[in-house]
Amino acid sequence: MDLFSWDGTLSYKEFAVAAAPTFVHKWERLNSSSPSWIWMEGYLSLDNFCLLPSSHQESLFDANLIQKEVNEEETIDDDDATLVHSNKSYDGAHYYDFHIVYSASYRVPALYFRGYCCDGRPLMLNEIEKDLPSCSAKVLLESKWSFITLEEHPYMNRPWYKLHPCGTSEWMKLLFLSDAVMAKNGLAIDQYLVSWFSVVGQVVGLRTPIKMVKSIHDN
Repeated sequence: MDLFSWDGTLSYKEFAVAAAPTFVHKWERLNSSSPSWIWMEGYLSLDNFCLLPSSHQESLFDANLIQKEVNEEETIDDDDATLVHSNKSYDGAHYYDFHIVYSASYRVPALYFRGYCCDGRPLMLNEIEKDLPSCSAKVLLESKWSFITLEEHPYMNRPWYKLHPCGTSEWMKLLFLSDAVMAKNGLAIDQYLVSWFSVVGQVVGLRTPIKMVKSIHDN
């Protein structure tokens, strides 16, 4: 596909058959210390992250610090921020689920997420904002394309927070056009989610490893 005539969107088939599998494969291969995204018949899921109590807000959702589980013998220091993937409960901890869902209205991916306490109580937006690293708060404040809304999850049929996808197609086209290799060789739609998440993930503090971004041109 000619990149210059592309409108920055993708079809559901391109999302489900090309972009999602590529994203999952690269995440597993190049970010193996982190739990994997799972295809849930319609969307991608990364669930049950435990945010342990901490005063260090800069790395709360740093994917490089995620562990697949916490060993029984591990001691938790209240002064250290730790985001772990675990089925265990910790007093005062917050838990987060992240879903990448295709938006039929905008023809782009949308990031849904929710936070909750160990007793299952949903976190309010002001509580979630306190968990975000300061750089994320700055992006939400200054960016015209990213804002959080509360909407019904199309698969879970419950209210979830959503990073609104308006403007996504415009900045995705600009992002791909700025890639010299892609501008020369044409659109690589299977790399859509890798590029998209490298931007969107930062808003909620989920960082894409640099080696994963650099792998966009790998065969």
